[in-house]
Amino acid sequence: MLELPILQDIQAEKAVSSAVNSLNQPKLYVETYGCQMNVNDTEIVQGVMNDSGYAMTDMPELADVILLNTCAIRDNAEKKIHERLNHLKYYKKRNKDLVVGILGCMAERLRETLLEKELVDLVVGPDEYRTVPELISKAYSGEKGIAVKLSRVETYDDILPFRTEGISAWVSIMRGCDKFCTYCVVPFTRGRERSRAFASIVDEAKALYDQGFKEITLLGQNVNSYRDEQSGHNFAELLDACAKAVPGMRIRYTTSHPQDMSDQLIETMAMHDNICKYIHLPVQSGSNRILALMNRTHPVEHYYERIEMIKKLMPNCALSTDIITGFPTETEEDHQETMELMKRVRYDGAFMFKYSPRERTKAWKMGDDIPDEVKVRRLNEIINQQNAIAREINQSLIGTIEHVLIEGPSKKNPMEWQGRTDTNKITIVPQNEHTPYVIGDIVPVKIVKTSSATLVGSLL
Repeated sequence: MLELPILQDIQAEKAVSSAVNSLNQPKLYVETYGCQMNVNDTEIVQGVMNDSGYAMTDMPELADVILLNTCAIRDNAEKKIHERLNHLKYYKKRNKDLVVGILGCMAERLRETLLEKELVDLVVGPDEYRTVPELISKAYSGEKGIAVKLSRVETYDDILPFRTEGISAWVSIMRGCDKFCTYCVVPFTRGRERSRAFASIVDEAKALYDQGFKEITLLGQNVNSYRDEQSGHNFAELLDACAKAVPGMRIRYTTSHPQDMSDQLIETMAMHDNICKYIHLPVQSGSNRILALMNRTHPVEHYYERIEMIKKLMPNCALSTDIITGFPTETEEDHQETMELMKRVRYDGAFMFKYSPRERTKAWKMGDDIPDEVKVRRLNEIINQQNAIAREINQSLIGTIEHVLIEGPSKKNPMEWQGRTDTNKITIVPQNEHTPYVIGDIVPVKIVKTSSATLVGSLL
């Protein structure tokens, strides 16, 4: 057995060696835009690059490779990337060997157009991340590269996402979408649905729990349509298996499609305490006429029936949604039906947008006939009503005890903790030197004050 001083010397040498190797490694910097799927994709790319000998950096000025992982859902998202590319010219001037790449949905959608920019060396779509190291290697010798072929089988099941220390992790369970909503580019930029193997997802949840993670979110464009081809397991069965495998870990999921929200899934959520009582269920519009034009594949009556069952089995379940206003031909009556749906459902939160036409979608051919000033007015009415509803819901929580997962210091005040309730509500609590709580603890908090977006509580 090694004596302690000798063991300490060996450990010190290893630490120095690791630091030297890190200094000598080429460095990768990634910026992520868009949805949680993009965040998880970034972790997959970082995993691929880490296996290829790259170290990660959060400082672009130190990077040998800068990658932008992009979103193509709305026009605004693409404008941000074009603006960011202009900013990156500064780094390219400082380092002529710097490699700049575009990843993700925008890469697949615009393809060769992006390579025409002098700054961009490689363009890689969501199903081609395994090719990134090779394309970067060619870029070093001046060869630009593009890989945007969509796959019907790629799930990155065998790639370990690169995760820094934390308490919450994204776990991708499927990729792509088969719904073909008329306004959406996702089926064209991310391809058709395919699901990861059931056992590999459960094993990943166990591994994350063993690593100290306190919460996972199961991810998919439409998790409700998950199905493991070999075993035949559906999403409700996957959720049940994960809940049983890691009973000490909080489990969330996103995103759901109302058509595929089954009774079995709602019953499974109600059955397990560690499955968070929060559902993001996009509705987009309260008008059956607009839902049909959007190809949402269900009437508003079906949506109401799903909400009714959720509230029956989980009375305290929080709900959020997506709403698009100003869809082609939308009338004031259609708009008012959306407003009425919001009053009836009473969402805890919502992502609310003006309609943004996207090429290659069916809605693109419908034109964009709603004037922007009308879109803005309707959007403001939707936002104002939602804020009022959320404020009322949160005020009803004053005096209640909520269990909050402490995530870290508050962004506004480092002397306060920030965390989230089981129902996904951001909660601020004072740090108390007399209580032994640390990041990752789930603590009882008495709610004393609220706004439409935030709860404020005191530690018990």
